[in-house]
Order: sequence, then C-alpha cells, then structure tokens
Amino acid sequence: MTEREKPEGLLFDYPPSKPPGLLPPLVLAYIGDAVFEVAIRQYLIGHANLRPHHLHREATKLVSAGAQARMLFRIEEELTEEEADIVRRGRNAKSGSVPKNADVLEYRHATALECLAGYLYYGGRVGRLEDLIRIGLAPLPEDGETKPGGES
Repeated sequence: MTEREKPEGLLFDYPPSKPPGLLPPLVLAYIGDAVFEVAIRQYLIGHANLRPHHLHREATKLVSAGAQARMLFRIEEELTEEEADIVRRGRNAKSGSVPKNADVLEYRHATALECLAGYLYYGGRVGRLEDLIRIGLAPLPEDGETKPGGES
C-alpha cells in the first residue's frame, strides 16, 4: 500500500504495508488493541467524572479480555459476513500466550474483537467501528445499568 492509498481516518500518516485483508490477524489485533483503547478512553472522557483514577479504573473494566469478549457477543448479530470472517480469523489465531487474568476462550474472543477493530481502522471504516462499539457499550435492558462499567 503506497502513501497515496492511505485510508481515511488514520490518526497518523503511517499506513500499513499491505491492505488490511492481507495483514495477519494478530497484527490487526495489535493495532486494534490500541484503537479500541483510544475509543474507550474517548467514550469515558465524554462522561462527567474526569478524575484520572476513575477514568483509569473504568477503562480497565471495559478493555479487559472479559469485557471485550462480552462486547463481541453483543455485536455479533450486527456484523456483515466480511466482518464475521475477520472475527473468525482473529478468534482462531494462535498467540502463544494467555494473560493470567483471562481464560483462553475470553482471550480468543477479545483478540477477535481487536482484530476486527484493526481491520476496520486500517480499512478506513472508523465510523463503522464507532457504531459497533456504541452498540457494544449500550446497556442491556435487563441489566439495569445506565452506563457500561457499572456507573449508575
């Protein structure tokens, strides 16, 4: 991919070396992890409580492997076939390690969500990524929360 082919919406002028569909799933998850973290931080800064400790604590809840796996389950029905294929690739990628605070299945589903985030980001589809994150963050009617992360 040349500089002229840089997708719209990249934060910096460093496009990937290949089109997003040709990048390995763990590479997409690598950038997707960072993009997802920025999206969650922006989401939290949009709320009233801006104390750094509170922001960090809430962000940690929302970017954990378990939270990302739950978000993936919430958005699965919204995915296009192309997006579902990227999620499958990410879920099936073998990373070689699992963090001590997550089980293997949670970690694989979290990797799948990060892979999708990286794919959409590098594909210049940040608006689509934002829509999916918004759906994933919306409270479930039966959980009684007004905001994700346990805020009331």
